[in-house]
Amino acid sequence: MISLELLNERIQSPSGSLPIAEDDEITRKLAMLIEGECGPDGIDRAAAKFGFSRQRYFQLRTLFLEKGGQALLSAKRGPKSNYRRTQELLCQVIRHRFLDPEASTEVIAQKLRQCNFRISKRTVDRVISQFGLQKKTLSVSPPTSPSGTGVLSNPAKKQARKTRSLQRRTRRPPTAGG
Repeated sequence: MISLELLNERIQSPSGSLPIAEDDEITRKLAMLIEGECGPDGIDRAAAKFGFSRQRYFQLRTLFLEKGGQALLSAKRGPKSNYRRTQELLCQVIRHRFLDPEASTEVIAQKLRQCNFRISKRTVDRVISQFGLQKKTLSVSPPTSPSGTGVLSNPAKKQARKTRSLQRRTRRPPTAGG
């Protein structure tokens, strides 16, 4: 058996040394496990030397024994799925937006909460912006006349409208069955 010694940032043996990169978390955790299990100082000192607690040492040891070295790589933290914004919830938000385009996101959230969905106003805002369903406010620029003088109305059309409005309007009597 080869005797190994774990020093700062490297594994040392009588015949040579192997450096450990500072950002190589698998090798650092494995070195801690080797020192804890095989070294003279024990588990507590090995864990403290590598910046881990005794509890975390045993968690890593169990992971290593069950799944090997790849299990020592830290997994992404946080939720692994979209447990709040499910497909059904997305469909309901879009449905409510199309049924009442004037409804605010607070109103949509309240309606969904009444249907036993756990949703906040902010989540409704995110869904609406994700699918581009926000209310559009278009800015209309004023039309300009071809001559550029700033006259916006046509005098001939204005006179025709005035004479039409002066004519007497009659109401047609309602027809039966129609």
